Amino acid sequence: MRFSPKNMALATILIVDDEEKLRHLLARILRTEGFEALEAPDCRTALKRLEQHTVDVVLCDVKLPDGNGVDFTATLKARFPSVEIILLTAYGNIPDGVLAIKNGAFDYLTKGDDNDRVIPLLHRALEKAHLQKRVAALEKQVGPQHSFQSIIGTTAILRHAVALAQKVAPTDAPVLLTGETGTGKEVFAQAIHRASPRGERAFVAVNCSTFSREILESELFGHRQGAFTGATKDQKGLLEEANGGTLFLDEIGEMPLDLQAKLLRVLETGEFLKIGDTRPTRTNFRLLAATNRDLKNESETGRFRADLFFRLNVFAIELPPLRSRRSDIEPLARFFAVFFAKKMNRPPLGLPPQYLQKLEAHSWPGNIRELKNVIERSVILADGPELTPDSLPVELQTAARSADGSISAFDLASVEKLHILKVLNYTQGNKTEAARLLNIGLTTLYRKLEEY
Repeated sequence: MRFSPKNMALATILIVDDEEKLRHLLARILRTEGFEALEAPDCRTALKRLEQHTVDVVLCDVKLPDGNGVDFTATLKARFPSVEIILLTAYGNIPDGVLAIKNGAFDYLTKGDDNDRVIPLLHRALEKAHLQKRVAALEKQVGPQHSFQSIIGTTAILRHAVALAQKVAPTDAPVLLTGETGTGKEVFAQAIHRASPRGERAFVAVNCSTFSREILESELFGHRQGAFTGATKDQKGLLEEANGGTLFLDEIGEMPLDLQAKLLRVLETGEFLKIGDTRPTRTNFRLLAATNRDLKNESETGRFRADLFFRLNVFAIELPPLRSRRSDIEPLARFFAVFFAKKMNRPPLGLPPQYLQKLEAHSWPGNIRELKNVIERSVILADGPELTPDSLPVELQTAARSADGSISAFDLASVEKLHILKVLNYTQGNKTEAARLLNIGLTTLYRKLEEY
């Protein structure tokens, strides 16, 4: 977005300089250009102006009565991350300029020599500030989706896990989320991050089972140009991207042992070496990890580093499988039905009792992720105002519950019926082909179909 004279008046610039005449001159020039200009003679006054007004860009002198502009930049970016800072100095030097950029300054100008650059530079800084404010506004809209309030369910076993997560969220302690695949470990990780002091900073997630060992190392640690074939430029790693925020390592049990050792060193020292680099890079992140493995057993058998396990296991939270919280199936299903209907531009769809009964009878080995996929399928197949049982996968349509309310995995008739239906589904209803695959006579197949 380019700032035109019409919308430049909405932009506010704070000038921080102890030279009163220069400060007033700059303010007059900026007002002539259509900006709103505020003034401050020192760091203390500048902070007050920023607390009282919405400022887009700060033009700040390096030499101030109560501080140094280069150091002040780091303070401002920590407290007002969406504000852009341009430093002005009478005596420009390369080390100061490098440190200023490192501390978060947008640019660094020498007074007198760069006068013609001030206004064009302000336009570019305003574009960045405007973009950051839009991103912040979008994050506020997205934020509730990743809060503890977004976790659906009222069963005691789930609420206990939520209560533990809420307790640990405001701390900087590492958290190990355990449980079966699909139980919502990343949802919990997002909620912990959002409720933490780092909640406005980056949440960086990676699934350790997705990549080969070499690619995972490059993804985590980054690399220097020329470090290996194909490394045509410097690349930041996720450890660096997560600086100031949270790093979520999903399926950490799949991480190779040598990378586990490197990760442990980062956790202990706050430093790491990029691939092909000789100088360490510093980082400061909170670690959240998740696994569906028993890491204690894995560490005892040498398949996971015991020292890393003890470091991760400071605060462990086990997430319950969906079959242990059956009363949460209905609210979860209704939530997903609304979500997918809206996504597909369809009116809200009802969930009749017979449909919900089929859902509650299933064992859900894939947990919430499986339920989500099943509801999406049903919404796609729905022809009327309700989701019907015939829109469910075959194994759910034929689900039967035993006396204790669970699925009977030992009832031979149920297993046989389910297998026949799966084969018929595979052959798209061709009974001759189904009988051939089942290695039974066609007459036998018809008899069983009639029986079931």
